[in-house]
Amino acid sequence: MNQYHKLYTAEDAAVVFIDHQPQMLFGVANADRATLINNVTLFAKVAKEFNVPAVLTSVETESFSGYVWPQLLDVFPGQKVIERTSMNSWDSMEFRKAIEATGRKNIVMTGLWTEVCVTWPTIEMLGAGYNVYVVEDCCGATSPAAQEAALSRMVQAGAVRLTTIAALLEFQRDWAKREHYDNLMGLLKQQGGAYGVGVEYAYTMVHHAPQSAQKPQVVPSKSH
Repeated sequence: MNQYHKLYTAEDAAVVFIDHQPQMLFGVANADRATLINNVTLFAKVAKEFNVPAVLTSVETESFSGYVWPQLLDVFPGQKVIERTSMNSWDSMEFRKAIEATGRKNIVMTGLWTEVCVTWPTIEMLGAGYNVYVVEDCCGATSPAAQEAALSRMVQAGAVRLTTIAALLEFQRDWAKREHYDNLMGLLKQQGGAYGVGVEYAYTMVHHAPQSAQKPQVVPSKSH
């Protein structure tokens, strides 16, 4: 089946986090860095909730890039981070083996920087027969032009662009499925931006659920 005529699932996909490290983040100039960290952390938490295999990799940790963000490591405590010297993860045999070990052919990619460390392995993984989905707002580049050029190059090679909320909702797919529903809503309320605010509103104002946080005390104004 043509990859464009199907959706990935939690059962046939794996997620990849490439070089979410301080020095790499310093160079990001196409997006707000705090939003980028939030998106990556949210997507990681949802992938874990749905038991989607995750591969984490870093480059030149101690000589240049620094350790993977603690926000991401906290989602996958104890998981090995594959260390590399190559800018292209696909050049690392350990990375390749980790991808193969997932047994999944749909690979959802995130990483820094988009124009190098995401683009290069994406192109080669497409050539190796994988379907690759790039969560573009979980990726960062050194300029807006670099981001757009990288995304264009990957799409021309056969990759699919998507964004964080769309990427994580593809795991849920059907609101009648309740296994992950409550936990997913909890994560979205915490880190889902405008969508999360809407979820909180629906819970409290429409369905009259208790507020997530303590209700503030309203002090009546004095009449004069």
